Amino acid sequence: MLGVGAYRPRRTVTNEEVCAHLEVDAEWVFARSGIHSRRFADPDETVVAMSAAAARDALAAAGVDAADVGVTLVATMSADGAAPQVATRVAHEIGAVHGAAMDLGAACAGFCYALEVAGAMVASGHGAVLVVGVERMTDIIEPTDRSTSFLFGDGAGAVVVGPSGSAGIGPAAWGADGAQAELIIQSPSWVEHARGLDDRMPALRMQGPAVFRWATTRMPPLAHQALSRAGMKPEQLDAFVPHQANARITDGLVRAIGLPEHVAVARDVETAGNTSAASVPLAMHALLASGAARPGDHALLLGFGAGLTFASQVVRLPRCAPRP
Repeated sequence: MLGVGAYRPRRTVTNEEVCAHLEVDAEWVFARSGIHSRRFADPDETVVAMSAAAARDALAAAGVDAADVGVTLVATMSADGAAPQVATRVAHEIGAVHGAAMDLGAACAGFCYALEVAGAMVASGHGAVLVVGVERMTDIIEPTDRSTSFLFGDGAGAVVVGPSGSAGIGPAAWGADGAQAELIIQSPSWVEHARGLDDRMPALRMQGPAVFRWATTRMPPLAHQALSRAGMKPEQLDAFVPHQANARITDGLVRAIGLPEHVAVARDVETAGNTSAASVPLAMHALLASGAARPGDHALLLGFGAGLTFASQVVRLPRCAPRP
């Protein structure tokens, strides 16, 4: 990874504001999630606009011209339509018009999935690859649903992946478990809604306790598999950047993986909420911008979410654009 950028929507939403739609208070939200606030996108802060802003920052940090991007990959689960793809519009917006572009859907594991794909593309000679994780989760959640509404936020993060004299992205440990797909699901489906089979608006539904148990038991072995594939041990890490699902899951992962105290742990969820595919690059950017981690540090990335999908890899952290 040569550079990382981020875009955080202008509007900050507190727990008190979220709780206006729920029969709970701000302390209840914080106790269950570790979230103080999150960002909600305004109408002009579309998935394309946020992606383009984060991409420009990443390109500037990497010192790469948009015209030299060989592939644009956008990981998202909240695209504003089935067609045209978000990636093609982002590529056009920033001037990355000489290469391919496509969306990738792996929910909260989407950025880590896309990073593995980008590394393979660079290795096969496609030049610089732009990877964006972007979400407008506020478009796909139900504001009165106590299982999801207080958790999610909007935003975009991006990295530029390119050739290097030494390996900077380790082999991914990844997978999928469709047998548990209903733990996190859009319900009703768009087809069910369009055919009048369910009058509710399609929205993300989640079985929170089951997801918590799955993440805290299944993800630590995955992280150790990624470390093993990179030839590293937990004590050799400088940073840990997990998907920002909630603070309780992060705490459980830190303990279960056995990370020593010197490892900087990304906790962007406190002020960003769960931004799904955007959460890992946003959290990576926040660690670097704060000085808690430095370019070149070894970091363990870990993404997991709907599908169920999951991926982890050890990386060297990139240069950082200024924090927005």
